[in-house]
Amino acid sequence: MNQLTGLIAGVEAHGSVALVDVSAEGGLRLSATLLGHPDQLATWRLTQPVRVLFKETEVALAKNLQGQISLRNRIPGVILTIEKGQILTRVVIAVHGLKDVTISSVITTRSATHLNLAIGDMVEALVKSNEMTIQALSDTEI
Repeated sequence: MNQLTGLIAGVEAHGSVALVDVSAEGGLRLSATLLGHPDQLATWRLTQPVRVLFKETEVALAKNLQGQISLRNRIPGVILTIEKGQILTRVVIAVHGLKDVTISSVITTRSATHLNLAIGDMVEALVKSNEMTIQALSDTEI
């Protein structure tokens, strides 16, 4: 499971849906779409420390991405390792601007081959906001 820490920078809620913006490490701005009871969603507060969690299988990769895209979470980085299997490939990325922080992506080997991925390539990890979740942290955990 990938995880980054940060502080809640905004909460927009309507009924049982909330869009929570997080100012994460290294100046990253991440968003998570949360579903739940309105009372539960109302507990998220500005500047609250949180951990943003997302699965490796929910991370798409882009090389030389230009133009606009609807995915709200774009995490730039450099490829550290590539583990190619027959069907799936795991790519580990050093998050740009963050010392010792990595995230992983599991994509099809066909996609990895098509992108011609190589160690040292600059890529963007892309994650839809509905694939992100957040976990409250204590003030001492951030």
